[in-house]
Amino acid sequence: MNTTTDRSRERHRIVIVGGGAGGLELATRLGNTLGRRGQAEVTLIEQNRTHVWKPKLHEIAAGSMDMSAHEVGYLAQSHWHHFRYRVGEMVGLDRERREVLVAPHVDGDGQQVTPQRAFGYDTLVMAVGSQSNDFGTPGVREHAMRLESAADALRFHSRMVNACIRAHAQTTPLRPAQLQVAIIGAGATGVELAAELHRTTREVVAFGLDRVDADKDIRVTVIEAAPRVLPALPPRLSQATEDLLRRLGVEVRTNAKVAEVLPDGVRFADGQLLPAELVVWAAGVKAPDFLKDIAGLETNRANQLVVLPTLQVSRDENIFAIGDCAACAWSQAGERALVPPRAQAAHQQATHMVRQIRRRLAGKHLDEYRYRDFGSLVSLGEFSTVGNMMGGLIGGNLVIEGLFARLMYLSLYKMHELALHGFPKVALDTLARLIVRRTEPHVKLH
Repeated sequence: MNTTTDRSRERHRIVIVGGGAGGLELATRLGNTLGRRGQAEVTLIEQNRTHVWKPKLHEIAAGSMDMSAHEVGYLAQSHWHHFRYRVGEMVGLDRERREVLVAPHVDGDGQQVTPQRAFGYDTLVMAVGSQSNDFGTPGVREHAMRLESAADALRFHSRMVNACIRAHAQTTPLRPAQLQVAIIGAGATGVELAAELHRTTREVVAFGLDRVDADKDIRVTVIEAAPRVLPALPPRLSQATEDLLRRLGVEVRTNAKVAEVLPDGVRFADGQLLPAELVVWAAGVKAPDFLKDIAGLETNRANQLVVLPTLQVSRDENIFAIGDCAACAWSQAGERALVPPRAQAAHQQATHMVRQIRRRLAGKHLDEYRYRDFGSLVSLGEFSTVGNMMGGLIGGNLVIEGLFARLMYLSLYKMHELALHGFPKVALDTLARLIVRRTEPHVKLH
């Protein structure tokens, strides 16, 4: 008899699907406590090999952040923090057998790395995040890029640098679409990307691409169907942000509905055409399509799993959902709404789930989750630092800008790093990045 296997089966099996901000924080904290003490077997299922904080993707895309200095390897993280990492994409769920079905993992050469597998669970936590919603707009899938993963961000950056080098090397005049970037969606991602691109494109051409005039040849356009940019934030912040973008030379088009994305631009509902070599779709949010009615679980129109106040899904007490993939009700100013898709929500829910699972193992009554709104932060790079609206901290709305807002924005990322690594490692990593930054270009050139 294999006593090791028998003891493993006696331990409570916790499976977390999705290694984003919420999923990886939860796996790390549970591993450091229940996993280390042998009280539970914690498994994280994630199709990527490394983790990057999603709010940083626009910096990777623009080239202002070197991903290799900030990514976290899942295999190393799992080894150091006493949980198991298994590579693969979830494609099915058997609620009767309590098993998660994971597709075969195939590498870039088409070689199978792992076969199709099933992982048994006693407690399952869905933390698969969200993706952009194209609302069925023609041409988006074929011609537009998205910023949903680190691979997407690197792909955009590579195409941007290649576009600059191509324009520098050619002897013919620039075509109408060349060096034109159209960003569809003026939420936080679209606005932050536009501000970062204004700076990084000029730094790229400054490294010897003297036949490209950044002020005349490179144009960034932000497109928003709503009446203003950053529609989720107070009007004052929206107006201040739009004024800044225009001062930077970014064209802002509001009340502009995109009818189709073309190979070389965008066509609007009124028939106008906007030439663009690079098109980024950053509008709309929904949970991954595979969640829709998976295994009979209740989902909403955005494919989110409907959860109870305990974060358990509505139709299965053994399954929880956190982060962007969870439709979690929240009362705001006396009105019912859903917890917004923000990194702070995923962080709060991961913290709450650590306590929930401990109570579950002890056979205690589960607590209800209450979202605390600390406002929204939008980084505009080095031009205006950050604009911010904070709500829940003071019982009202407070608009802040400048250095204090930027420090708050940076602190959000540091909180995420601290949850994953602890203070000593974060302090050393931060110091190392500051030293290396003095010896390398401030923009990634490849």
